Amino acid sequence: MQDNKGYLDMQMLRFTTAGSVDDGKSTLIGRLLYDSKSIFEDQLEAVEEASRSRGNEEVNLALLTDGLRAEREQGITIDVAYRYFATPKRKFIIADTPGHVQYTRNMVTGASTADLAVILVDARHGIMEQTIRHSFIASLLGIREVVVAVNKMDLVDFSEEVFTTIVSDYRKMEQEMGFSLENVTFIPISAKDGDNVVNRSERMPWYSGPSLLEYLETVPIPAGSDAGTLLPVQYVIRPISAQFPDFRSYAGQLCAGTLKPGDRVTVLPSGLTTEVTAIWLGDKQIPEAVAPLSVAVTLKDDIDISRGDVLTASDEMQPGIGQEFTVDVCWLRDTPLETGRRYLVRHAAQEVTGIVKAIEYKIDINTQERIGNVESLRMNDIARVRIKTAEPLVYTPYERNRVMGSLVFIDESNDTVGAGMIKNA
Repeated sequence: MQDNKGYLDMQMLRFTTAGSVDDGKSTLIGRLLYDSKSIFEDQLEAVEEASRSRGNEEVNLALLTDGLRAEREQGITIDVAYRYFATPKRKFIIADTPGHVQYTRNMVTGASTADLAVILVDARHGIMEQTIRHSFIASLLGIREVVVAVNKMDLVDFSEEVFTTIVSDYRKMEQEMGFSLENVTFIPISAKDGDNVVNRSERMPWYSGPSLLEYLETVPIPAGSDAGTLLPVQYVIRPISAQFPDFRSYAGQLCAGTLKPGDRVTVLPSGLTTEVTAIWLGDKQIPEAVAPLSVAVTLKDDIDISRGDVLTASDEMQPGIGQEFTVDVCWLRDTPLETGRRYLVRHAAQEVTGIVKAIEYKIDINTQERIGNVESLRMNDIARVRIKTAEPLVYTPYERNRVMGSLVFIDESNDTVGAGMIKNA
């Protein structure tokens, strides 16, 4: 077993699984966990018991991720299930997302923080509507690394012809739809039996590429954003104690870049500049903070800074400040988005009132057609809208930084109803 320091220093890859209903997403994750010896004995015993009670002849590894009672009873995934595991080479966080069309919003949630997407395709059925839908969402959310895992190869006699046809069909679809996916890798697997999941399969000698786990362990993790240094202030720490009579620091998660004592920083939106005097991690000072570390920063000058302000490096390109934005939105609730309606807009550490000024167009995910003259959006709709906020927001376009380029819409009942990605101001 590796020591704790080695574990903490390991790289982490976040990835999401997606695909149509019954493509085997949960089974694949169960197989990854099982074959990589990443589950505890009591977990396996519970799954074995649940499998027997359902009348399964074999252990149903999908039950390792389908945690809701309704999921186990129906044999489907409803909610996003997060699982964590590690190998000697890398740590992983998996988001297992549902396959049903009505749960598209859950796929958006699971993919929003992912570095890579594993899109499953049933070898018997080939490219389906959900394959297109999930590929589009991966592209929309800035996921550039995609694995197309052609599953259930055991049900097509491990046919190389079936696999190559699906690869060709996906490439054609990708070109026709204009998806901005930088790297797509195709791996033929059988999640049920474990072929090419953790270990390479002897039943597909025509395939010379890596197993899925080998690929996940070696794929380059996308570099951080090119948005410079960004620290949205979440909390002002002012203990007012005998030990710290004049202490004041500004806490938040560094979402891009690095900070060191002595660095000149600009506070936005005020534009005032000052110098970092110390960086605190808990009750200890550290020589440098690197994204995505959560830290507290003390400054040389007494500047009026509050929650929602952003610290940036003075010598770097500055983020934008604006009140009117073009935003790609995925609507998450039955209550429709309507033009002219006010919402609470949550962006980084800031909350402001906003109004939807116009819906420029809605996107038909299956054809990429832009549909105009739209007055409202329903659940799972994806559209480009224009909004105006009551106060300025410090932002970057979503493709430059996910934290400073994303926002959520909250209605009067305090329900999160939409997720948006800022295109420009």
